[in-house]
Amino acid sequence: MIKQFLFVGIILLALLAKGTLFIVEEGQQAIVTQFGKPVGEVKYAGLHFKTPLVQEVRTFDRKILKWDGDPNQIPTKDKRYIWVDTTARWRIVDPLLFYTTVATQEGAQSRLDDILDSVVRDAVSSHLLVELVRGKDYQPPAGTVEVLDFEGQKIVTENLTGREEIFNNIFAEASKSIPAYGIKLVDIQLKRINYIEQVRLRVYDRMISERKKVASQFRSEGEGEKANILGQMQKELKRIESDAYRESAQIRGKADAKAAAIYAEAYNRDPDFYAFMRTLESYRTAIKENSKLVISTDSEFYRYLQKPR
Repeated sequence: MIKQFLFVGIILLALLAKGTLFIVEEGQQAIVTQFGKPVGEVKYAGLHFKTPLVQEVRTFDRKILKWDGDPNQIPTKDKRYIWVDTTARWRIVDPLLFYTTVATQEGAQSRLDDILDSVVRDAVSSHLLVELVRGKDYQPPAGTVEVLDFEGQKIVTENLTGREEIFNNIFAEASKSIPAYGIKLVDIQLKRINYIEQVRLRVYDRMISERKKVASQFRSEGEGEKANILGQMQKELKRIESDAYRESAQIRGKADAKAAAIYAEAYNRDPDFYAFMRTLESYRTAIKENSKLVISTDSEFYRYLQKPR
């Protein structure tokens, strides 16, 4: 009988301990509610106490949480319609205030959707597209000054706001209202900016047209350079040919003069022998195979054959 009472007492003590003690895991924080009304908060991990059967415990993450907004179609200040996709990181810093205002992480995500989407939309619509896509470190090509024509006004792009500054302003603006929900905004970043489909196709067409224009200019300059090189080559070729022809004519003239001098000297030494040799050469060249030569027998052409002495 005593053992039975002891056993029942142990069970009751275990149930009482289970209802009294609770554990907050590492990376979590908790609030204690009594009949649904918050009565305390626990921000550190470990073993803690509560009133059994009366109080309940709700836990929340202490780690950094992620918010991903839905891509929105937003017009920029210069009337360019773009898709803007943003992301942010946040954490719960006041669990008691968080519970009384948004209650759950799903409720916090919904509230962040309203706040951050609104702030991002206002910032995008109040800035030019070129400001949203360029960083503060962007420098135009050396020796050039980029000027933007906006609503009839000339704007030097060096004086425009950079993307980092715009999102710093978005972060500062969003941070004004978010602490009211027990939340701290860690940062907000741009994931992607893209044109809407119709604008993107027109941008691609313009890019293709510009590339074709640049390619045409390069081809035109190349053809001009080619013509210049060919002209110089033809000019040099003509000069070389002219010099070669003049030199060959000089050499040929000197050779002919020397040959004539040799012939003249030989002729003067023995005119009869020279005449005889020239006649024999003419026999070789005048009478060919399968050819006929019809002359009289007393022709001078055969005088050395008729009278060899």
